[in-house]
This record gives sequence, structure tokens and C-alpha cells, in this order.
Amino acid sequence: MRIAIGCDPNASACKEALIPFIQSLGHEVADFGSEDPIYANTAIRVAQAVADRAYDRGVLICGTGIGVCIAANKVKGAYAALVNDVYQAQRAELSNHANIITLGAQVTGIELAKCLVKEYLSHTYDPNSRSAPKVQRICDYEQKGE
Repeated sequence: MRIAIGCDPNASACKEALIPFIQSLGHEVADFGSEDPIYANTAIRVAQAVADRAYDRGVLICGTGIGVCIAANKVKGAYAALVNDVYQAQRAELSNHANIITLGAQVTGIELAKCLVKEYLSHTYDPNSRSAPKVQRICDYEQKGE
């Protein structure tokens, strides 16, 4: 898979540790940077690239993961999920078809962050699952606003 990754300056060490880890899993990684202190700018750029399907999935990191999650979800076609444990990382894709996960560098250790990313990237959404109508409702609302 092609993975877009970005963060704010507070999370650059986490991002720098995750890039070679994701590559070791066999994925291509594009670094969208970590210099911009306005985390929304990086989050929007990653989310837009994923929504445009230039990348298969995205990983965003800030201090808590909350800010980049909110910003990414403002982009049409971006579905970001803040993950804090392995079950959430699995379900982000399996139940919610999230194309981006967000992490908090100040609340998640690097080894846990690696586990979360690995779990997220190792699952594929099943469009025939019991979650499909729920996910479709979100997509329909986004498209039609009703």
C-alpha cells in the first residue's frame, strides 16, 4: 500500500520512528512533513491526498491525535479515526472503513504506536460486512447532505 504520513512539530520523533517501521511492513511511505506548527495544514494535505486516492491510507500524528483527526475529517472523502488501542486500530478499518488513523505522540508510546499502525494496515474492510450499511450512511450523508 501507499501510505501518506504527516505530523506537527511535537510529533516529529514519532513520525520518524514510524516511517521505517511502515516500510519494513512492505508499504511505500510518503512523508508530508512535520515543520508546520499549524497541524491542520498538514492534516488537510494528507487527508486530501488520501481522499483523492493518490495514497491508499494515511497516518497523522499530533500531541493527542485529536486535532489532526478533526482537521482531516473536514476533507470530503477523508475518514479519520483516532486510535488508542489495538482493538480500535483493527476496527478503524474493519468496522468503519477509515482511510486515515490518527495518533497522539504525547499520550502513546512509540512501541504501542507501531502496534497500532501494524494492526490498522493489516486489515481490509469487507463491503459485505454487517457494518456496511452504517458506513454507507455516512458516505451518503457526506455526498447528499441528508
